Amino acid sequence: MTERDYVSEADRQLEETYEEPMSLAAYVDRIFENPTIASHASKYLLEAIEAAGTRTVVEEGEEKERYRFFDDPHNDGEHAILGNTEVLNGFVDDLRSIAAGRAKDEKIIWFEGPTATGKSELKRCLVNGLREYSKTPEGRRYTVEWNITTAEAGDRGLSYGGDPTASDDQNWYESPVQAHPLSVFPEDVRQTVLEDLNAELEDHVPVRVDAELDPFSREAYDYLEERYRRDGEEALFSAITDDAHLRVKNYVVDVGQGVGVLHSEDEGQPKERLVGSWMHGMLQELDSRGRKNPQAFSYDGVLSQGNGVLTIVEDAAQHADLLQKLLNVPDEQSVKLDKGIGMDVDTQMLIISNPDLEAQLNQHSDRNGMDPLKALKRRLDKHRFGYLTNLSLESELIRRELTNETEVWEAESYDELEDRIRAPVTVAIKDQAGETTVQEFAPHALEAAALYAVVTRLDEENLPNGLDLVDKALIYDQGYLQEGDTRREKEEFDFDDDGADGDHGIPVTYTRDTLAELLQSDRDRHHPDLSVEDVVMPRDVLNAMAEGLAEAPVFSTGERSEFENRVVPVKNYIYDQQESDVIEAIMHDKRVDEETVAEYVEHVYAWETEEPLYNDRGERVEPDPLKMKLFEVEHLGRFSEDEYEGNLPRESVRNFRREKVITSLNRHAWEHRNEDFSVEDVDLTAIPVIKTVLESHDWDDVKRTFEDFDPRQWDDPPSGTETAAVKEDTIETMVEVFDYSEASAELTSRHVMGQVSYRWD
Repeated sequence: MTERDYVSEADRQLEETYEEPMSLAAYVDRIFENPTIASHASKYLLEAIEAAGTRTVVEEGEEKERYRFFDDPHNDGEHAILGNTEVLNGFVDDLRSIAAGRAKDEKIIWFEGPTATGKSELKRCLVNGLREYSKTPEGRRYTVEWNITTAEAGDRGLSYGGDPTASDDQNWYESPVQAHPLSVFPEDVRQTVLEDLNAELEDHVPVRVDAELDPFSREAYDYLEERYRRDGEEALFSAITDDAHLRVKNYVVDVGQGVGVLHSEDEGQPKERLVGSWMHGMLQELDSRGRKNPQAFSYDGVLSQGNGVLTIVEDAAQHADLLQKLLNVPDEQSVKLDKGIGMDVDTQMLIISNPDLEAQLNQHSDRNGMDPLKALKRRLDKHRFGYLTNLSLESELIRRELTNETEVWEAESYDELEDRIRAPVTVAIKDQAGETTVQEFAPHALEAAALYAVVTRLDEENLPNGLDLVDKALIYDQGYLQEGDTRREKEEFDFDDDGADGDHGIPVTYTRDTLAELLQSDRDRHHPDLSVEDVVMPRDVLNAMAEGLAEAPVFSTGERSEFENRVVPVKNYIYDQQESDVIEAIMHDKRVDEETVAEYVEHVYAWETEEPLYNDRGERVEPDPLKMKLFEVEHLGRFSEDEYEGNLPRESVRNFRREKVITSLNRHAWEHRNEDFSVEDVDLTAIPVIKTVLESHDWDDVKRTFEDFDPRQWDDPPSGTETAAVKEDTIETMVEVFDYSEASAELTSRHVMGQVSYRWD
């Protein structure tokens, strides 16, 4: 694109975002064409969330529908809220009840949770999503602006002390609190408009506009009403709302205009933080018939800014005094600027806090019915964010913390997620001399960090027999546990749904800081015979995380002891993954092809079911006992010659064929059935035992295939030996197929062979 093209594209986007101001009558016509643009605050927020659509995710081992809005899609996922889907869905359900006026109108939505659980991302995600939704035709947001200088030349202007002689365009003043255009109508007329509008809605949530004009706009309206009544105007409302005085304009929702955010560092009296403050220097300049003039008010309070859409109190424990002042705002929808001047507000209120707010709210709980905070607590609708308990989500979060990656992980199958979880990460580091070096987290390094963090967050009470916390973490992430040929779904395990999973554990900030320190240090990673000091291995990560617990002030003594004890099963699991990579790299060119597997399955199916079997020429053939035996002995490695009588299988082999092959085949066929199902339609890799044949090997396979291979020679194998040839091919395969660098492949294979050497003979 040329420079002119870039400018043209920017012009196009702004033209699509903003519209020319319109008359009140034109706006009414518009809302009957597109009712969503008239929605009240909670309904508008709900529509923005629903407009982004949903996707299916697996969290805590269960499939759930997730609103894409919380993936921050308009901002390329930069502030996506990872996990906590059930909590967010509960929030949307409550929002739907509030929007429809069903029982929860008076509630203030409260998001609570420990540090680094995504609460700050929630605020950014809401702001981003609402801003971008307001740029769409369905999400347009409108307010009113006034001009009273046209009522009679020389009269005072409607301004914040502005020059009344300014040009016409400069005399238009927008409602400072995003007043809803329908609030201009008298109440009974407004209700008639809404009844007619809602009668055409298919939505179960009707549009509600209960707010009167804001004080600033009321000042203009009253002035115009007085002027035209004095002049004997018959069509009084039409004169007041003539497009020379009143225009409806659209605005882009953002912080300060439709979204109010009260930060932890914001100060001032409760009234200032809520609605704003009087500008005392202007009171003498503006005539308001003997009272304070709303034109001399600074509408910079959180409710004023958030009127029309959303009000957020961030780090609410810092504003606990303010929360009590908000008690009646949700149900009365009104606040006061001054004793004589009130203001209606339409905003969805939401507060965000760490657990310390709950401690403040419960400080008088021992008084039972005399608790002065009881009314406030009754109005708070709590949604609790917890630490992530999914390995894939934690892996994604850690990568975000270390890199500039913002893509939200979506996958058609868990295999795709597995590839991302185990993948290496390279990070550019600048040293004190200004030199930039690229350092690598080897494959499984970030997986190790993520798995360890998740394991510290899981409740080990009532853990099903035979499972450890690593197993639980895998079930939560996959929805099942694969144990050899057997796949067990989460429903088969008796997990305590009321457990403390995600309540505490290692936060991602600790993991991030530990990994960042590892990048700046080459301790325990210098190998004199290799240029691999820039590779961080999984064991480096786990050792650093466990050792750092003692000095980290965020952990209690009990937590340190508990977390240190949980690192061993994680180390064992990660080693198993590395070992599997090395074995599969060694056997990569020796794997059984799918055609051979398909032939075996067809013969077994025909053997058991007596279904006809045909060759390529269409001739019927009998199942071949020898082919099945050779496959089971040589490729599966499950049976010896002793388990056959000649080529005929004994009972153990027959049971295997029926239970592991035929049953899995039938189950898969039933789950994926169609009108013209046949054996050829089956995805063989979906059958656990077949998947094992195609993708898994063990050291027995290596021994059988490479008789002269010796893992004790791996570090420096003699040239011309089978070990040297195997190593060369293995390293090459790990680099080209398994995404290792040459250095990380060398270190990983050395580590694995060092362990294997002890038990090789």
